[in-house]
Amino acid sequence: MSPRRAVLLSLLAASCASPNPALYTLEAPPGPVRRGGPRTIELRNVSLARYLERSQIVRSTENYRLDILPNDWWGEPLDAMLGRVLVRALSQRLPGSTVYMENGAISADPEATVQANVQRLDQDANREIRLIAQFSVKRRTADTRGATIQVPVAGSTARDLVAGMSEAVGQLADRIAAALALG
Repeated sequence: MSPRRAVLLSLLAASCASPNPALYTLEAPPGPVRRGGPRTIELRNVSLARYLERSQIVRSTENYRLDILPNDWWGEPLDAMLGRVLVRALSQRLPGSTVYMENGAISADPEATVQANVQRLDQDANREIRLIAQFSVKRRTADTRGATIQVPVAGSTARDLVAGMSEAVGQLADRIAAALALG
């Protein structure tokens, strides 16, 4: 193959390659500290609506259309990330409690278990993040609640979208921590 042809083929291949995706992670902001929570809390795996089970960040599901950010991806599977972030957020909000994931390396006999179903986590028509979830706190009996959380988005970038989602997850952690502290 001639050097000229090799250069043309490499330029052609480079023009067809897509750039590396930008990777993002959620980070719940600190929330109110609560006392009186159980000593050990097991967070069961977080369940997601199937449309959220993808590498790309879902921007919106408005008007019957799924809008994704093609080159802005989650840095890990969203269900695992939500579990990790909720464990950290609940640990901060309930400093007298040890919070761990069901499928992690640590296990103990929990005094309480938490389960969460995330049914929606994206931007609505008003450009606000909408998190719709159900969670259950179980000690002797289960206390199941629904949560609809809306957070305004500061701008139009993927970073702004993820920051709004992080705030919404933090507010969900606030509600779960409040339910745990009541017990």
